[in-house]
Formats: sequence, structure tokens, C-alpha cells
Amino acid sequence: METTRIDERTRQAEIDAIEHVVATIQHTQQNELPGEFVALFRSDAIWTTALGKRLTGRDEISAFTHKVLPGAMRESTATYEVVHVLFNRPDVAAVKVRQRAVTLDGRPVEGRNEGRPLYVMAKQDGRWLLTACQNTEVLARDRRPRRITTAATVGLSASRSRIAQRRSHGRHG
Repeated sequence: METTRIDERTRQAEIDAIEHVVATIQHTQQNELPGEFVALFRSDAIWTTALGKRLTGRDEISAFTHKVLPGAMRESTATYEVVHVLFNRPDVAAVKVRQRAVTLDGRPVEGRNEGRPLYVMAKQDGRWLLTACQNTEVLARDRRPRRITTAATVGLSASRSRIAQRRSHGRHG
């Protein structure tokens, strides 16, 4: 399936409207306005936070946002920049965003990783709304993800060790 083609004038008008939604996200985050932020979501939206918490529906998104947003911008905030828009249909778009932590006076925060949110938006009654969102933290290039040890990985390592021992003693199986 190929993405939908729309004429350039319409495409630019829709991108401008989508960029306005992302600018509103930035405004609501920077000014700690949970009600205005939540109003950007469709009622059945899903959102996964940068730490992997899944929120389903505007009510759950609202409860979470009202708990974490007030007071969150005391020391720093973030900027949001649209970097790519893919129209799946004229009324559905996947929007990649660059999120950067900044001080309250707009300087980059040293040592903080950027975010790369993906917002799937749908146009409903002439208005672009957030429908499925995934926030992703971008790890610095010199940082590798921590190796997570689980019972499954320990069991796999033990199995590999037993197989290697059998092979070294001439037994396969």
C-alpha cells in the first residue's frame, strides 16, 4: 500500500495545521496546562510514555497528565519540532517530532537525551487530534542500553553452556 498523494497546496495547509497542534503541545507542556494538553487527544487515543507506560483513552491520559505535569517544569522544559509528516490518508498522518530539553531561558540542558515522539494524528470535524502516540528517548551514542538479565536469558545461557560441554566431549544432543 502506498501513502496517499494530495496536492501540494492542501498538503502544506495540513502540515501547517499539524505544526500548530505540535506547537500547542509545546505551549501546554511549558506552561503546565494539563486540561489544554488533554484536549488535543481523541477520546479513544493511546499514548505510551518515554518510560513505557501505556495510557488508553483520554480519561486515563488526563489522570496521568494531571498528576505529573503540574510542577514538572520548575527547572527545565522542552521544545518540540516537527521533522517529518507522512500522510497515510488525507485525514491520517504520522508525525515525527524532535523533542529537546531546554532551560527555562531556552538553552539546551547538558546531559539530557533528546526525545523522538511519534504522533499518529487523525482529522476529525476539521481538527487534527492525537490518536496514537509513542514517546521515545534517544540514548546518547556513547551509551549502550543496559543488558537486562531475566530468568529466560539465564536459562538460555545455561542451555548453551551444556550444549558446548556436550560437543567438547563428543556428545551431540
